[in-house]
Amino acid sequence: MDTILGPLYAAVSWTIVLFHTLYSKIFDPDGGWAWGLSIVSLVIVIRIALIPLFVKQIKATRNMQVLQPKMKAIQERYKNDKQRQSEEMMKLYRETGTNPLSSCLPILLQAPFFFALYQVLNHIAQNQTISFINKAELASAQKAHIIGAPLAATFTDSAEKLASLDASLFDVRVVTVVMIVMMSLSQFITQRQLMMKNVDTTVKTPFMQQQKMLMYVFPIMFAVFGINFPVGVLLYWLTTNAWTMGQQFYVIRRNPTPGSVAYRERQARLKAKGKLKEEPAEAAKDQAPAVKRQQPKRQTKAQRQQALQAGQEPTAVDPEKSPRAPKSPKGASAAPGKKPAGKSGSRPTKTKK
Repeated sequence: MDTILGPLYAAVSWTIVLFHTLYSKIFDPDGGWAWGLSIVSLVIVIRIALIPLFVKQIKATRNMQVLQPKMKAIQERYKNDKQRQSEEMMKLYRETGTNPLSSCLPILLQAPFFFALYQVLNHIAQNQTISFINKAELASAQKAHIIGAPLAATFTDSAEKLASLDASLFDVRVVTVVMIVMMSLSQFITQRQLMMKNVDTTVKTPFMQQQKMLMYVFPIMFAVFGINFPVGVLLYWLTTNAWTMGQQFYVIRRNPTPGSVAYRERQARLKAKGKLKEEPAEAAKDQAPAVKRQQPKRQTKAQRQQALQAGQEPTAVDPEKSPRAPKSPKGASAAPGKKPAGKSGSRPTKTKK
């Protein structure tokens, strides 16, 4: 294993020694600031190198969001057949070129660097040189303390071993516990922010289940295994968690996934600042004049008589739908083909109104 990871040990140790040389010009070469900042700088270099991968992770998250309606349709169609549901989901992933595990790639690619740093610090704790950590650098690193805890000390170290590193058991355990809690909490906040803010939680998909699992699994893993990590490794992982949380907050706020909670919040902010243009349909709706409905008017006497003669019940007429009947001229017949009632021999029957 050491032979395979030898180049990685060399890269990690060389980077730490290079930054330690630079910080030694400002801080005490044997102090915690010079060595601690060297580890923090190592994290920054690695995370900058992983930015293209982080962009792919964001794109994968967006693709999963776009596929949410199709996933929901598959779930409803095959809700009683879980095997067929999984097959259709995998088919959809293949057709669209989407990988649900893309969100795990940054963590997976950091794992070798994490392991290499662990081995470098473990060699320092055992007073062994490794790659670019020579005897002079080894002696300086063993003297370095971060808030009273040696760089290579762990929670499980004995009091005798810590005494040889010029540290107390109480100081080391307090520092390691605080760092483990902060590391686990930052990991939980990062995963929860991604799950609650930047995805649609109304659709239950394998992607959502994966994110929910990571939200709880990673903090528990850090809490369980963190007691065996040297203080320098805890500092490394705490720094990378803080970087991830800040980077993710920036991306979600400035460029959220469409349809997510963060997207709606961003649209509301832009609208409040007047930077969001209205949709054409909404603008036309706002500019459309209101149509005033007219009440139907009462029929005239001539219209009512005409309706009675036709055998219909007189009703109110909407002026827009029925034209107003013209008034009969004086002396004209009340109805075509009939003589006026006043000139006939019989008296007209009186109609009860």
